[in-house]
Amino acid sequence: MIDTHYKSQDGMIINSHNEYDTLKSVIVGTAQNANWPEHCPDFRKQEKTTRWKEMPLPSGRVDAGTVFEAEQDLDTLASILENFDVKVYRPDDYDYTETDGFYGYCPRDRLLIIGDKVIVPNMAYQCRDQEIETYSFIPNQNRMVVDDPDARFDAANILRHNKDIFYLYSDTGNYEGVRWLSNRLTPLDYKIHILKDLPGVTHIDSTISILNDHTVIFNGSRINKNNMPKYFKDWNCIFLKDSDITAIDFMDYPYASKWIGMNCLSIDPKTVIVDQHQKRLISKLEKQNFEVIPLELRHARTLGGGFHCVTLDLERTNGHR
Repeated sequence: MIDTHYKSQDGMIINSHNEYDTLKSVIVGTAQNANWPEHCPDFRKQEKTTRWKEMPLPSGRVDAGTVFEAEQDLDTLASILENFDVKVYRPDDYDYTETDGFYGYCPRDRLLIIGDKVIVPNMAYQCRDQEIETYSFIPNQNRMVVDDPDARFDAANILRHNKDIFYLYSDTGNYEGVRWLSNRLTPLDYKIHILKDLPGVTHIDSTISILNDHTVIFNGSRINKNNMPKYFKDWNCIFLKDSDITAIDFMDYPYASKWIGMNCLSIDPKTVIVDQHQKRLISKLEKQNFEVIPLELRHARTLGGGFHCVTLDLERTNGHR
């Protein structure tokens, strides 16, 4: 069966159905002009709910040194991907300090690719909706804008496995959001799996990571054999213990937990980019014959994004069949 996809005039192809088929084109985020929103109520409420509430949530422009180093790491990631013949796009310039927005560091948060469609959700924190302004290169023909103002979810609340879509109900994904997705995708033969009651979770990709069509990583502090999605019962399941993950440093405030260390990016079904500090995870994957590319995002915890977060795959070959 031939994959359906859309090809833009400049050659951009939108065609991605899962998290692991061979990567052909991708957006890599940017830390330029990153800002901690000061007047966004949805964003600031984290001061009361975060487990690190003894540390005040910052406000204003992100430290220049942090931005510089984060941008260096993203540039390195982009170069590595280009060495694998992956076409890399970067967000347009945008000054979030002028609009009390957040950043363009995590394109995975803002856009959801389902086949040849680019779903543009209303994000959980309204001050992040403006991030769509930095993706002018995404063809309008491909966009599917969430038209229900009550349906709010970050795209990073979702993982894809061909016709199976996993939606995490959390502070960054409400029931109206999953209802909107179901109404659009179920008629196209997609099945929506709702995950809920997972402790300490906002986005899904530091809890579940699908590496290929039979291997999945679970955050063992949140998911075990008793509460794991039944969908994965016959898969090769890697349950990570707390001791399997090394906590990396952060500046001023940890916007992500140590579990950002399991947030990895598959280049193809046997090649994966992993945080270089995660020695035990790397060892586990190499023992299962994965080719591991160890890289570093020095400010993954500070800015809240690992390798899956800071990328958005636009095209993967051998998609849904």
